[in-house]
Amino acid sequence: MLTPRITNISKNWIAFCFSLIMRRLMLMFVLTAICKFGVAQELPLKKDAAFKEGEELTYKLKYGFITAAEATIKVEASDMKFDGKPTYKLVVDARTSGTFDVFYKIRDHYDSYIDKTELTPYFYQEDVREAKYRRQDKARFHQDAKKVVANTGTYNAPTTQTFDLVSAYYFARSLDISKIKINDSFKLNYFLGDEISALEIQYVGKETIKTKLGNISCLKFSPSIKPGRIFKKDSKLYLWITDDGNRVPVKAQVEILVGSVTLEIKSAEGLKYPIGKG
Repeated sequence: MLTPRITNISKNWIAFCFSLIMRRLMLMFVLTAICKFGVAQELPLKKDAAFKEGEELTYKLKYGFITAAEATIKVEASDMKFDGKPTYKLVVDARTSGTFDVFYKIRDHYDSYIDKTELTPYFYQEDVREAKYRRQDKARFHQDAKKVVANTGTYNAPTTQTFDLVSAYYFARSLDISKIKINDSFKLNYFLGDEISALEIQYVGKETIKTKLGNISCLKFSPSIKPGRIFKKDSKLYLWITDDGNRVPVKAQVEILVGSVTLEIKSAEGLKYPIGKG
């Protein structure tokens, strides 16, 4: 198999797919729990969160055999309080690497402050820097009032549990999905940019895969994607998460018009449970 030739077109594909996969990665966990509780109802948490302060996950994004980008996801201690309640600070940094960093530089940064008990967000901000494109967005979540107040406007939410992309990922890791069945599909409402949108996903089943962390038993999911200038008509996006107490995403993969893009875990530090346990 030949390594795809890097062209200006493929660099744009990588940049686009990088943002798409990373964002859907963080949405995936909430989606896995929706089918039993319904979009308009509150989603119950397990007694203990699946993560703790000090957790740090790193990923690499590959186009074919070429590493195109890397990302770090962290849980940090926070002195920030909202409505008098303590918070976790969630931090995501994403950047291109190697040849892609020369021709299409990405430096994306995301912060989310979530309630330590409810794990729902109070405040979210992002600083997106992709080639010449720049965007800085902020949003304040008023869960009880079912409103999101952002620099782009004020938006009415359908539930008292509305998420940004980062907080959705951590919240859902602590949900009970033990009753999910193969081929169950469900939707999630989430806030992004200037709207509250919906994403559909299907549970595929269990699969053991080889990763940098070893051979791991995983839950496999497939979110919906739209064909177009990036994806083929029959393209599928798959995500594998550990079938343990951590529920860490270890791999995501999607086929594009030329080649495929794969997101793989590179390291995991500060996990609450040993891999395969909990």
